[in-house]
Amino acid sequence: MSSNNDGESFRYDAEVRPGEKRHIMYEVGESFLGDPIEIPVTIINGANKGPRVFVSAAMHGDEVNGVKVVQEVADRYDPQELSGTIVCLHVLNVPGYRAHLRYLPIYDRDLNRSFPGSENGNEGKRIAKVIYDRFVSNCDIGVDFHTSTRNKVTIFHTRADMSDPAVAEVANAFRSTIVLDGAGAEGMMRRVASEDGIPTITVEMGEAHRYQPAMVDLALENLHNLFAYFGLIDEEFETEPAWQRIVGPKEKKWIRSTAGGWVDMDWGPYPIVEEGNSVCTISDHFKREEHVVEAPFTGLVIGMAANPITVPGQIIAHVVSIDDDDRKVIEQIVDEQGYSRIGTYHWMGRRTTPTEDVERARRGPTTPEESETDESEPERGTA
Repeated sequence: MSSNNDGESFRYDAEVRPGEKRHIMYEVGESFLGDPIEIPVTIINGANKGPRVFVSAAMHGDEVNGVKVVQEVADRYDPQELSGTIVCLHVLNVPGYRAHLRYLPIYDRDLNRSFPGSENGNEGKRIAKVIYDRFVSNCDIGVDFHTSTRNKVTIFHTRADMSDPAVAEVANAFRSTIVLDGAGAEGMMRRVASEDGIPTITVEMGEAHRYQPAMVDLALENLHNLFAYFGLIDEEFETEPAWQRIVGPKEKKWIRSTAGGWVDMDWGPYPIVEEGNSVCTISDHFKREEHVVEAPFTGLVIGMAANPITVPGQIIAHVVSIDDDDRKVIEQIVDEQGYSRIGTYHWMGRRTTPTEDVERARRGPTTPEESETDESEPERGTA
């Protein structure tokens, strides 16, 4: 890092000078009473020149893990030791956050389908325009934190357009292991920003309405590596993850319930299902009828229902295909670091037998704490 104080001011409609950290409540709209809707923003403007990175959370108001990530970033980094700027957008969807709702209240508008916004559009587009014009468009790189929607869990993973070299570089600097490849839906902030030359990734980490420290810690570790990679901090970094699975659109599948009743997951102790084997068994209250749901291919369970009660057509699991090499790495991670490193506190698969527990203990230590997950149902849109 340069020792010269050669930084530049960060401007939105005000100015944050080099070497300054500023916490602000910024007005993005009005409530039904005409009161201002303000989002919390922290701008950490380094004493030295460098890239400008935004980190954002709570695009959906019930997704709280990212809020803790952004809070910690805003607290941890000293502008005097920074080359560049970190723009912390703590809570994007303040109305939804206050109401503990995913979407903007009353009309259920998805803020993450509203970018780049419009000053003459609906309330979602107006809020999106202010956020985009004042902060996002003034940055060079972005990381947008999400979780799943209610009653679903998802493992820690990234969503990114890996066909864009600049976006792929950001994903790799974040040490993204599992990446769902794609540009994203129209109106998504990451898609709009990436198309505008601000490579942005979405990070999915856990479950709505829950705080999951293991996932937050992993996100902070990976962000720190990203900051080092792009030169914001003067530390060693990794250029890419030790292992990565990039998942194309034809390499994943939502598995749905074939009947109503109680779900017993049949996979475990690893989050892997075998082609043709049972993912789960669905039974009625008397256990007179049982329906077995089979895996369409051998794959990693990256998302699943958190509620064991189901109806026909409801999502049970989200599976991505894996090969033998992927499988070995996943099993090694679970054995050595525990399932929390992949990502869920909800362990809904088969419990291990005492013999299996002893064998796993011989192979290496495990972490008892397990981290949570979730995924958005495709009909309502993902992050």
